[in-house]
Amino acid sequence: MTAVRVLQITDTHLVGDPAGRQRGLVVLDSLRAVLTQALREPTDLILLTGDIVHDDPRGYERLREAFDPKIPVLCIPGNHDIPQSMVDILDAPPFRIRGHHDIGAWRIVLLDSQQEGQVGGRLDECERRRLDKVLSEARQPHALVVLHHPPIAMGSAWLDAIGLDNAADFFAVLDRHAQVRGVLWGHAHQVLDDERPGPLGVVQLMATPSTCVQFRPKVPDFEIDDRPPGYRRLTLHEDGRIETTVGWLE
Repeated sequence: MTAVRVLQITDTHLVGDPAGRQRGLVVLDSLRAVLTQALREPTDLILLTGDIVHDDPRGYERLREAFDPKIPVLCIPGNHDIPQSMVDILDAPPFRIRGHHDIGAWRIVLLDSQQEGQVGGRLDECERRRLDKVLSEARQPHALVVLHHPPIAMGSAWLDAIGLDNAADFFAVLDRHAQVRGVLWGHAHQVLDDERPGPLGVVQLMATPSTCVQFRPKVPDFEIDDRPPGYRRLTLHEDGRIETTVGWLE
């Protein structure tokens, strides 16, 4: 495999009712439309980066109905997810929850930043140790790290208050591992493409729009944006390069 073709889907906010809405948008219909458009391109792997449901475990059943069983789907929880229901309903092919996944020249590490009862996120000591361990043991030369909560400031005071509250601890682990090429997250309902220095070069930092509604970037208070549902595609190359584009529902 010369390159790994990845689709990131995030913040689907599904509920049990197939006609359930967020801000007037039917979330299941929106997800299906996004998948139809995004999967016109060949895809080896899908990353589903949290807030899969909106506090309703029946939403996981709707999710199973929406995805192609032939493409692996790696899942992590967000603040609106229900961990035990995720395990009960989604922990079977094509879905996989947390852990890590090796494909081609890449190890993809899935992190759980959920804090029970909190909107903001945190990586506890156990999760940070696991991250350190799976990066130390990896035979693959490159790694992509995936979590739900933003580990950097997004430029909106209200959103930055509910990001990853121990980001310095997270980056302290990453900085011990030169193979980390990118960090990818959800939660923000908007696009960000940035970078930070790593031990052997830059580490790409990427936030991705939701398959339902978006939040207006860089405003002090919560505000809905008028951008359509979105997704991100990534090509993970053998030499460690990450090519990425954000798509919007047409």
